[in-house]
Amino acid sequence: MSDPHASPLPDPRTCEQARLSRDARFDGLFFTAVSSTGIYCRPVCPAPSPKRENVRYYASAAAAEAAGFRPCLRCRPELSPGNDVWQRGDHVVARALKLIEHGVLDEGSLEQLAERVGMGARQLRRLFVERLGAPPLSVHTTRRLLFAKQLLTETALPVTEVALASGFRSLRRFNAAFAQANRIAPRELRRQPRAAATDGALVLRLAYRPPYDFASLLAFLRGRALPGIELVDETTYARVFGPADAPGWLRVSAWPGGEHALKLELHCPQPALMLGVVARVRRLFDLDADPQAIAGALRSEATLRPLLRKRPGLRLPGSWDGFEIAVRAILGQQVSVAAARTLATRLVQRNGTTLAQAPLPGLDRLFPTPETLADADLRALGVTGARAETIRGVARALLDGRVDFRAEQPLDEFVARWVALPGIGEWTAHYMAMRALSHPDAFPAADLILRRAAAGGGDALSTKALTTLAEAWRPWRAYAVIHLWRASADAAPAPRPKRKGASA
Repeated sequence: MSDPHASPLPDPRTCEQARLSRDARFDGLFFTAVSSTGIYCRPVCPAPSPKRENVRYYASAAAAEAAGFRPCLRCRPELSPGNDVWQRGDHVVARALKLIEHGVLDEGSLEQLAERVGMGARQLRRLFVERLGAPPLSVHTTRRLLFAKQLLTETALPVTEVALASGFRSLRRFNAAFAQANRIAPRELRRQPRAAATDGALVLRLAYRPPYDFASLLAFLRGRALPGIELVDETTYARVFGPADAPGWLRVSAWPGGEHALKLELHCPQPALMLGVVARVRRLFDLDADPQAIAGALRSEATLRPLLRKRPGLRLPGSWDGFEIAVRAILGQQVSVAAARTLATRLVQRNGTTLAQAPLPGLDRLFPTPETLADADLRALGVTGARAETIRGVARALLDGRVDFRAEQPLDEFVARWVALPGIGEWTAHYMAMRALSHPDAFPAADLILRRAAAGGGDALSTKALTTLAEAWRPWRAYAVIHLWRASADAAPAPRPKRKGASA
């Protein structure tokens, strides 16, 4: 994995070149602070470049704010993509950042966060300051305030709901924290509030670092879309999500005008859930990945080099829900993508929750819960008795805590716990880690199409041979999988043969 002792801040010369050229590939990888103005910016800020002697570089927005700088109103640091090097992986800081993103500090303490990653609170705080330039609580607060700033700038959401959506339970605390970080009150920032979309949805920009192959990611999701839950075409992804008594919906498309961002249309009836929903969308579309780092690790392999040149912006498709991916992975064992989708569609039609009113035309179902499937009769789906029992067993294991999708667990630990369940092998566990945890190093080595594609036209590699070959691809083996799968799909558009997985 990436070196847990290295600083995520690029060297000063690289930062200077990226700042002067406004290189979007470095957006979110560092921030530029200007001592003469007290403002910090993204590397792509369109404002005139400040004098070099007035410039300081920070590894995170939280570090810049901890040093007393306020976010720029022109380039808007809240729009920058996250730094994937420190959001993923199995080192302590990455695991803690995942937990912060999942809201552990919304109600919990620093001590509880540290306990979850197996470290003392003082040591964790020291690591954060050393690596990111700010302690965990500052990182957590900055994340919430930047999201609030985006809502205030881009939507007409009432300030009270903005506070809730950004994780503040008290309007007074929100106003005080926002004013301290931005030197301006929330209501003063919103001189001309934006109008909500005509259908009642909020519209938000979700930035990424180029290149970004949105079309390929949509193609992957389109081939696996579940009717009633998802609608995917060549330009748009739409989905309904729970709870059933107050369902929400979202729609994702490219931001018009060529900006390096996706357009999220979001209807979320419960404002307190909004930050978590946006984080899920970012994971689903892998918006925080660093294409330069990924290519740097994979281009040494002769089989992968032409694939990287052909699709340099290929991303790792995430998922909306871990249990949904687990069930779909089981249904996808040893069948084609199309067959797995048919089985999953039957499951949703028979066992999913039907909404009283569809939030969007064609979206009227929620995926069945573990409680629903724990004792469900699945014979009518057309799966074997063993496969049906595996699904029920997974549902029961999730309910009693034997397995879970905790964000902070290392890959090896996740795989070991899941393969201990009957019917779950290494392929299924690694596929779930790829999609549900968005783990960049997950690697379903037993996959037949993967072993054929990696052979470069020869006989399929053995699982052992492929695993050995892929050691050089760490910590980005999951991206190699996506490139090889995509290359295989491009070369053979006919229906895929039966094999281990890759459907789900």
